[in-house]
Amino acid sequence: MPIRPENRNRYPADWPEISLRIRTVRAAGRCECHGECGRGTHAGRCPNRNGRPAYGTGSRVVLTVAHLDHTPENCDDANLRAMCQGCHLHYDRDHHRQTAAATRRAVLEAGGQLALGTEPKGAARA
Repeated sequence: MPIRPENRNRYPADWPEISLRIRTVRAAGRCECHGECGRGTHAGRCPNRNGRPAYGTGSRVVLTVAHLDHTPENCDDANLRAMCQGCHLHYDRDHHRQTAAATRRAVLEAGGQLALGTEPKGAARA
């Protein structure tokens, strides 16, 4: 998955090398997901291989590296898993929902919109 510019500083300087090693050496170009993504579309290890058509869709597979604890600073091999884009997106779906909700809330709070429909303290009601 592409790294968002605001998160780039959370990754180690050698992240490209770490990611390449996980995807090519350890995973040998194949998705390492064994169903933890929750897709329910494969029994055992996902058959998708980098650069080849994905099972079920035929779209070109892009192998990525997922942080299992969603913490980019934690680059221990045990926390990293090579995943095709489908498995990675499904694995991260709850985390993406939570961060999107937090972002929406922060935007509303910053704009003073969160308390819409409530009276400010001390305001007289008509």
